[in-house]
Order: sequence, then structure tokens, then C-alpha cells
Amino acid sequence: MIRLHAAKALLERAGLQLDATVADVTEDSIAAAKIAVAEAKVLSTEIALQAANKLFELAGTRSTLARHNLDRHWRDTRTHTLHDPVRWKYAAIGNFYLNGVRPPLHSWI
Repeated sequence: MIRLHAAKALLERAGLQLDATVADVTEDSIAAAKIAVAEAKVLSTEIALQAANKLFELAGTRSTLARHNLDRHWRDTRTHTLHDPVRWKYAAIGNFYLNGVRPPLHSWI
């Protein structure tokens, strides 16, 4: 639950930063918004994958039967996490905080 609460807080922070960026669009505000969204994406991805995996772990092997259709949760999670790869987010976040390099302006960060 701690990680879920942290993810919710990061998501709220990202939303507030996006609002601030829309109100005052600068290179710095865009970078801050991209980093805030990336941080929320990283943590929410980890939590979603963990939750989907725990579903099967706790429900047992019969939960994987097609008639239950529970595999859709894992499949949907993987689709969302792979659509906008988190691996690029780690690099951008680190480069921003460690080297002061703004994230690139393309869509995958």
C-alpha cells in the first residue's frame, strides 16, 4: 500500500505540474512536467506489474484458466507498460537530476 500511495502522490504532483506548465509554457516548465510524468509512470508501472503478478500468485494456478479471463489484467498491464517504455524514463530522470539535462521533446519521454 505504501508504494500505491506514493504512486498516487506522484500522479497528483504530475497533474499539478502539467497545470502549471499550461499556465506558463517555458522550456523549464515543459522539462519539469515531463520529468514529473515520467516519475509517476515509473512507479505506477512497477505497481501495476506487481499487482497483476500477485493476482495469479494468490489465486493459484486455476486462476489462469481461460474461462476466468483473469489473464486480461496482466495482458492489459503489459500493453500499457510497453506502449510507452519505462526504460527511457529512468535514463531521462537520472540525466535530468544528475546532469541538469532536460528530457528530449519527442513523445516517448
